[in-house]
Amino acid sequence: MKHHETHRLHRSGWLRAAVLGANDGIISTASLLMGVAAANASASMLLTTGVAGLVAGALSMAAGEYVSVSSQADIEQADLQRETQELRDDPESELRELTGIYMARGLPSPLATQVAQALTAHDPLAAHARDELGIHAQHAAQPLQAALASAIAFAAGAALPLATAICASRSDITYWLAASTLLFLAILGATAAKAGGANVLKGTTRVLVWGVVAMGFTALIGHWFGVQTL
Repeated sequence: MKHHETHRLHRSGWLRAAVLGANDGIISTASLLMGVAAANASASMLLTTGVAGLVAGALSMAAGEYVSVSSQADIEQADLQRETQELRDDPESELRELTGIYMARGLPSPLATQVAQALTAHDPLAAHARDELGIHAQHAAQPLQAALASAIAFAAGAALPLATAICASRSDITYWLAASTLLFLAILGATAAKAGGANVLKGTTRVLVWGVVAMGFTALIGHWFGVQTL
């Protein structure tokens, strides 16, 4: 009989980058537009500021994710090269090390030895990468994927408060931005939790709480500098 299970851990790389990008796009753009609107900027100035923030933010997120995840990939590759050298120079010690790992996980010594020998015969580097280093092929760092997911998500997130600012009346724009931002964040939290198979209420609440905290600090700083943003 076939046993089917639905796991979503393989989505963790791009989903993390996408949620971070969208969350940052929504909050930072909404806060930026609130500050500009509070300064009685014209509609054209609002549009220019929003578009500039969207483009700059998306490119910044893409660059940041690419550099960050590339650094992780470099570390993984260096560890794999070191492990390859160790397997070439001292295969017996590596076999004992792998056996010890399986024994520490609960296998009796004879079975641990048998498993280590079988996996070493099949693909020693893969066995050590997975069980010693914790590097899995499906979870390996992918810089370009993370960069694209983050940039696209930031642009999509930033477009929402920008569209709200364009459509809202000038007199109520800050209130519309605040209310719509909370709505967008709630949708983001629920969607991300659903995509990752996590608790929707918990995911939504987490995004909302931190979104409110971020906007609250933005409003407080604006008040300190003489700009009432909310």
